[in-house]
Amino acid sequence: MAQVEKRGGLLRKSSASKKPLKEKVVLMYDEIFMTEDPSKCSPRFWEELFLMKVNLEYLEGKLESLDGEELMKIKDNINCLFQHCIQALGEEHPIRVVNALQTLCALIRGVHQKNKPTSGFDIINMLMGFDKAELCMKNLMESLDSLLCAEGSESLKSLCLKLLLCLVTVTDNISQNTILEYVMINSIFEAILQILSHPPSRREHGYDAVVLLALLVNYRKYESVNPYIVKLSIVDDEATLNGMGLVIAQALSEYNRQYKDKEEEHQSGFFSALTNMVGSMFIADAHEKISVQTNEAILLALYEAVHLNRNFITVLAQSHPEMGLVTTPVSPAPTTPATPLGTTPPSSDVISSVELPLDADVQTSNLLITFLKYSSIVMQDTKDEHRLHSGKLCLIILTCIAEDQYANAFLHDDNMNFRVNLHRMPMRHRKKAADKNLPCRPLVCAVLDLMVEFIVTHMMKEFPMDLYVRCIQVVHKLLCYQKKCRVRLHYTWRELWSALINLLKFLMSNETVLLAKHNIFTLALMIVNLFNMFITYGDTFLPTPSSYDELYYEIIRMHQSFDNLYSMVLRLSTNAGQWKEAASKVTHALVNIRAIINHFNPKIESYAAVNHISQLSEEQVLEVVRANYDTLTLKLQDGLDQYERYSEQHKEAAFFKELVRSISTNVRRNLAFHTLSQEVLLKEFSTIS
Repeated sequence: MAQVEKRGGLLRKSSASKKPLKEKVVLMYDEIFMTEDPSKCSPRFWEELFLMKVNLEYLEGKLESLDGEELMKIKDNINCLFQHCIQALGEEHPIRVVNALQTLCALIRGVHQKNKPTSGFDIINMLMGFDKAELCMKNLMESLDSLLCAEGSESLKSLCLKLLLCLVTVTDNISQNTILEYVMINSIFEAILQILSHPPSRREHGYDAVVLLALLVNYRKYESVNPYIVKLSIVDDEATLNGMGLVIAQALSEYNRQYKDKEEEHQSGFFSALTNMVGSMFIADAHEKISVQTNEAILLALYEAVHLNRNFITVLAQSHPEMGLVTTPVSPAPTTPATPLGTTPPSSDVISSVELPLDADVQTSNLLITFLKYSSIVMQDTKDEHRLHSGKLCLIILTCIAEDQYANAFLHDDNMNFRVNLHRMPMRHRKKAADKNLPCRPLVCAVLDLMVEFIVTHMMKEFPMDLYVRCIQVVHKLLCYQKKCRVRLHYTWRELWSALINLLKFLMSNETVLLAKHNIFTLALMIVNLFNMFITYGDTFLPTPSSYDELYYEIIRMHQSFDNLYSMVLRLSTNAGQWKEAASKVTHALVNIRAIINHFNPKIESYAAVNHISQLSEEQVLEVVRANYDTLTLKLQDGLDQYERYSEQHKEAAFFKELVRSISTNVRRNLAFHTLSQEVLLKEFSTIS
């Protein structure tokens, strides 16, 4: 007997030259694409259709092949198919439900291809008809809600979430997706929360649920009252919030693990050997090759949770074992094509505060640590647009955290010490720090380390001004908390001071190039005011009196940089150019730094002359400083410990619209045919009762 092959809905004998035979479901689709009602000649047409295995490729392709006018001719049949799909969702037989869900996916995507501005028809009218749309969508959302909340099949729940993601992301700009009005009215918020609060369903569907929620929250968030925003902001159930945190932590941890694997693979490879042979001239190239796709969708979910829900802040500090060190048996997943940026779900949720006991030999971690490690990777390379967006979003999340009173309380808690191994960019002039030498410190130290690392590693021609401003703002907000609560943090402040001074030197040496694109005086003013914060209030939050002495030593040692900055801003503030006002603000802000330099430098020179010392040691300079504090006069500067609170709507709306558009596009691409495959489903429902 000749072998039977199947291609694009056709059945044919490979050895025969006869006309190919179409499979029955394709013939039934063809009847729908006629203008006649298919059930006229065959009363059991719709009943039989949902017993047939769906041919997604053929159905969607057929819809895409028709032009707008041809599609309008079969509108009644499309409406009929849509309504029968919704009816089938209430069937007892799971095969019918599966086929209905998959048919809906194909219908929505196929019809939406025609929904161009010039097409002249409305997507809602085409799918359901205006007169029946409200009832149709109500029934659809109620059915999906019931399926998601039921005790039944996990595969069905997965397909429901896929359909919802398909519905939400069918347009690049989700705020232009008018079908979502019905998703707002008929909320599935509680169903999403139920998935996140139950460990078994969270392991299976947590990733899709979190991404779906993040997208729904962004539907017309600036134009109208979005019920998902309102509801997310008041969630206080601990199990639900922890569940959401675990899903996000697992996804970020998976990214961190992939990056570490690639990094180790790189270091042990031929390129590493070659680099060691010829020196470090190729070190930047080696770094660029370590590339793992960023996950912007899960990062957006973290942002929305932190920004909207004060209760979620507690989840950031929930302790759990280091995820990368925990191994649990995972059933082998079918191989699928590589998924695009911002959409790749982790293979399984391997952590739960109940499921995994803490082990004395396992490094304890939490969501904040995982996030800081993730940030340290994506913020290394901001040349790529997606990484730039991810880096910006990381800094926005850190800004929200740095403004929160409770978050600051656990960041600065001496009883919550962690060893945080941040990724550091390979640089020629420094050695890679050994992981085992990392001290256990309050989490705020890791945040400050991350900010210092960013400052040091991004002084380049394509200067990321916006990210630098956000970075300095995070540091400032943390200092404001320390000053307010008199927290004496044992931190190597010298590293921060040195990084800030080097940044000032970079701004000055690249003045002409940078001024063509940026107002560098905004950043310079912020840096100078950080020093003013230390000078004015340092005695209330620096760990020891000697730390305050070291601040003065650093200012005096680097006095040339401050002198040069003063000369530059004085020159521009006395001219009638566009930078006059901005430069003059920096001039005024330098008053105390200049007072310190002008007060101590003559004293140090005098001490050296009297003692016949050509070059003073640090201890000798500090001795002069301590002996001459009493005669130093400083001006009290107002507003150093004040800052403007973060506001998304007024300043970040354009960024988030573009980010959500990018995420929506990539989630849609990831909902390819293989993710809607019936293989697993048919095995699960092999018999129809």
